[in-house]
Parts: sequence; structure tokens; C-alpha cells
Amino acid sequence: MAWKFTAGRPIYLQLMEEIALRVVTGVYEPGDKLPPVRELAAEAEVNPNTMQRALAELEATGMVNAQRTSGRYVTEDQGLLEQYRRNLAEGYIREALQKLKPLGYSLEEVMDMLRKVQEEF
Repeated sequence: MAWKFTAGRPIYLQLMEEIALRVVTGVYEPGDKLPPVRELAAEAEVNPNTMQRALAELEATGMVNAQRTSGRYVTEDQGLLEQYRRNLAEGYIREALQKLKPLGYSLEEVMDMLRKVQEEF
């Protein structure tokens, strides 16, 4: 899976978001051991120190747990994972609404468009 970064935002934050997205979408399952820092860094084409910082920040959130000698593992806390998933979805919705607001659509019109697009899936 390709790692894509955007300018204007710290890379470590984007790495955190990508790893967390991979967790909530099932690429990394709860309880799975994550690849080593150097392997993830090589895959993402970033400095290992940057990847280390992203993983340390994910540890601070509880998304990832470090086992001193055996590596890092995805949390098995389903509540935490569901909350992150929901926050992510709400962020996507906020972003879409911010982009649609200047176009003058009402919430009802947006909901109708969502239903129509969803039917096409």
C-alpha cells in the first residue's frame, strides 16, 4: 500500500494517521504485531526517527502497545478502535460539508446526494 504525504503537515502526523487508518480498516488487526520501525520507515520512504516518533505518539494514544523485547502490537481495545473509527468518519463528513457549504447546498440536498451516490456503490 502506497504512503502519500501532503505538504504543510508534519510527516509524523501523517504517518500516525496512515497507521491508524490501516488498523481501523483491518490491514493490521487487533493484537497484530506491527512491522519493525526500520521496515515501516523503508516502506514509507521516511527517516526511521520520524517513524519512531509516529509510533511513540500512537503508543501515547493507546492505539499501539509496546512489548519491551518483542515489538509493537495493535491494541485489542475494541472501544478505542471504534471511537477512532467514528472520529475519522466524522472528520471526513466535516471536511465534505466545509467544501459543500460555499456551493449553497442545504443539509437535505446533501443527504439526498449521499443516498444517490451510496446507491451507485
